[in-house]
Amino acid sequence: MKLIKTKDYAELSRKAANIIAAQITLKPDCLLGLATGSSPVGTYENLVSMYEKGDLDFSQVKSVNLDEYVGLDGSNDQSYRYFMNHHLFEKVNIDMANTHVPDGTNLDNAKCCDAYNALLKEMGTVDLQLLGIGPNGHIGFNEPDDHFEQLTHCVDLTNETIQANKRFFASEADVPRQAYSMGIGNIMSAKMILLVANGKNKAKALAAAINGPVTPQCPASILQFHPNVVIIADEEALSEL
Repeated sequence: MKLIKTKDYAELSRKAANIIAAQITLKPDCLLGLATGSSPVGTYENLVSMYEKGDLDFSQVKSVNLDEYVGLDGSNDQSYRYFMNHHLFEKVNIDMANTHVPDGTNLDNAKCCDAYNALLKEMGTVDLQLLGIGPNGHIGFNEPDDHFEQLTHCVDLTNETIQANKRFFASEADVPRQAYSMGIGNIMSAKMILLVANGKNKAKALAAAINGPVTPQCPASILQFHPNVVIIADEEALSEL
């Protein structure tokens, strides 16, 4: 595990984008695992800037996203498909047919998860998986539990996660209570994992993930077992270390 400390979010975002850009440059047809939420927004902004300057080509890149809210379609501005389109896909020259997000409109949980697991198997090994971390240590929507889920599954979101995400919705009542998420096994199969964390509210979770016991009560702690993890975090997120 490699830990990179940055002064602030802007520096964090530049460094994360540089690592992803290097992956695309070295392997133009790479498969990226992508994340949503507030943490990677700056990373995507930097990648778009590189593309606009002519320094990055997404034309052969393929992507798979970690998760999606159950019940939201891609036209909903709080869906993760909309998020990815708005922050990255529509601003670069990636082929939309090569971008994949779980189907939030499929309310048959088992069928949706089976279909996404089949897609992941067909797509092959992820070259670089981008992650954020939740205040409770979740990665993707893998919430604290008594076991590690291996494959894509339907998650009942914890109240802590609902509270953290309600700022994106008109009211708490509008926050979906379930999400489809890649499992820990899906995430850990990536060749490289890049985790970005910023802000004081991530400090305890990040410290537990890095120095605490490996336990499903802090899902991110499983990353201690991955052979190629890079964590980029600002001073506030590292304040508990």
